[in-house]
Amino acid sequence: MGGTTTISVGSDGVAVITIINPPVNSLSFDVLNSLKESFDQALQREDVKAIVVTGAKGKFSGGFDISAFGTLQEGKATTTGLASKPGYVSIDILSDTVDAAKKPSVAAIDGLALGGGLEVALACHSRIATSTAQLGLPELQLGIIPGFGGTQRLPRLVGLAKALEMMLTSKPVRGEEAHDLGLVDAIVSGDELLESARQRALDILAGRKPWVSSLYKTDKIEPLGEAREILNFARAQARRQAPNLQHPQVCIDVIEEGIVSGPRAGLLKESEAFQVLLKSDTCKSLIHVFFSIRGTTKVPGVTDLGLKPRQIKKVAVLGGGLMGSGIATALILNGYQVVLKEVNQKFLEAGLSRVKANLTSSVKKGKLTQEKFEKTISRLKGVIDYESFKDVDMVIEAVIENVSLKQQIFADLEKYCSPNCILASNTSTIDLNLIGEKTKSHDRIIGAHFFSPAHVMPLLEIVRTSKTSPQTVVDLLDVGKKIRKTPVVVGNCTGFAVNRMFFPYTQSALLLVERGADIYKIDRVITKFGMPMGPFRLCDLVGFGVAVATGSQFVFNFSERTYKSMLIPLMQEDKRAGETTRKGFYLYDDKRKASPDPEIKKYIEKSREISGISAEAKFEKLSDKDIIEMVFFPVVNEACRVYAEGIAVKAADLDIAGVMGMGFPPYRGGIMFWGDSIGSKYIYERLNEWSKMYGEFFKPCEYLAQRAALGAPLSSPLDQAKSRL
Repeated sequence: MGGTTTISVGSDGVAVITIINPPVNSLSFDVLNSLKESFDQALQREDVKAIVVTGAKGKFSGGFDISAFGTLQEGKATTTGLASKPGYVSIDILSDTVDAAKKPSVAAIDGLALGGGLEVALACHSRIATSTAQLGLPELQLGIIPGFGGTQRLPRLVGLAKALEMMLTSKPVRGEEAHDLGLVDAIVSGDELLESARQRALDILAGRKPWVSSLYKTDKIEPLGEAREILNFARAQARRQAPNLQHPQVCIDVIEEGIVSGPRAGLLKESEAFQVLLKSDTCKSLIHVFFSIRGTTKVPGVTDLGLKPRQIKKVAVLGGGLMGSGIATALILNGYQVVLKEVNQKFLEAGLSRVKANLTSSVKKGKLTQEKFEKTISRLKGVIDYESFKDVDMVIEAVIENVSLKQQIFADLEKYCSPNCILASNTSTIDLNLIGEKTKSHDRIIGAHFFSPAHVMPLLEIVRTSKTSPQTVVDLLDVGKKIRKTPVVVGNCTGFAVNRMFFPYTQSALLLVERGADIYKIDRVITKFGMPMGPFRLCDLVGFGVAVATGSQFVFNFSERTYKSMLIPLMQEDKRAGETTRKGFYLYDDKRKASPDPEIKKYIEKSREISGISAEAKFEKLSDKDIIEMVFFPVVNEACRVYAEGIAVKAADLDIAGVMGMGFPPYRGGIMFWGDSIGSKYIYERLNEWSKMYGEFFKPCEYLAQRAALGAPLSSPLDQAKSRL
């Protein structure tokens, strides 16, 4: 794992201990051992009067090294001078060495002080920071709690309510706010940081500044009755926002233990809870997601060729509808000049208004200042012809899902744009080779599939054909990074990765309903499982027009394994089209609040009649477990096909695509990871059983059958699988 600390003693008698472990000075076991040795040395040396702890190259410490978690989860950690668990670090190094030291210590914080990094600073007797420093305890994002004493020290420095907010939301605070809260004692510039910290350490020694042990500070903690009220309110809120997650509740329990029974008892409970949570499925899933997100930018045969991204300054967006305006918003917010094209003035004005409304919404929420709003909107220009396309570096087409229209547009773009201009399409399902059929520019045609709303959703699905040049992929990866999206590079096929994997999601729900299951129960169960909304509520949101257009692509291309239901077309005939018409599977009031509609039954009965299906009593009584499996196992099955066809390079890319594109719960690790937690054999057996009863829609694919026969994970690398087969 590497990393170390250095110690240097100045003529003023202050020892400066520097954490060194690039790029963010994370706390590996080597660093923690070295930190203890440096501290012991400083405490033993007679020429040392006081201590300053800092991080190399303008970063204090980004926290405990997450790559060591696997070792900890398996109980294989070996360290010298430390027990093999972080909880021990909190009590041994931070409390018994740093906090209890007979010489004062000051943390000099610049850059990041996150997780274990902040906890080291909390154990010092004072903290000085720069205004740009970021201080936070984001451990709950990984399914664990702070394990180096943060649950005990932070509340005593900033008060219970703010400490709970910082831990439960995982949001860091900047230097100035940290100072206002009492988390740091002074704000200075980066140039003065070390000198000011040295001086403060000497001032503490001389009694000019207070010597504070954050563990025993009590003035910010409310009386017990009031404290319990705050804790119970936080519990209720956490339960409402994360009903399936245990670790936020554990975090609150650990904080309460320290307040009721004292900080040492709190530290012991924190240590024990950390060990248990570290081995939980939630923690393993969230750590998998963390590393998988980092891995999406590595594409074999593309990002390993040493290509540098070309500079893209000006982007044209074709179509100012919901998607086009969202894409334009994302681009101008991150510094790109954008030309928005529509077919006529009326449509153009509507598109420009949508972009403006997106930005105004950010101003109202306090995310954007009026000054920044003006600067951002000035980067946008509206046009109704191709005249200003001569000097754009990239075009993103975002018109309706109509093949001949898109083909015409791409043929036009080839005439009007420079030969180096990237030609991207935001299509969600249509094969890119089909879109570019009437052009000669296949090497620069690429899919840039955003998810609605495009300026908010974090995923960018980058679709390459067999002819797309690696340079074009590298360029779009760079744009994705600059507009703060997580990019996933996938191959070209109908529906690409996200929509292809999830087309069975709604179809299986329709199959269940036509056999007697209740629409609203299905949505409730799927939401309880952790999806942002159930399949029917989602259908209403995207609109029946989009649902039918994308569904027909799958029916046409994968007819043998699609479930064809007449339910949505029947509802469309009655002018029901989803949320926009206030009537879909649900009824909607003025505030878009959804409520069940008893009239739906007549459409279901008519659909059954046409399909020749009758309701079965057992479907009315389906358990939550059965509903989850019958809705998601076909998704796992299709994800296996996508993986086996090489549409995704890594199974982890499919996990991230599902989490960020469809809202699959990250604490379940993604669709392939979740499938592996259940086991290929069980999924295969269930699908096989249903396919005999209800047809090809459930038929397990060959890849899944092979994995089940071997008892092998779905997500192990493909070449390894092939060699094993």
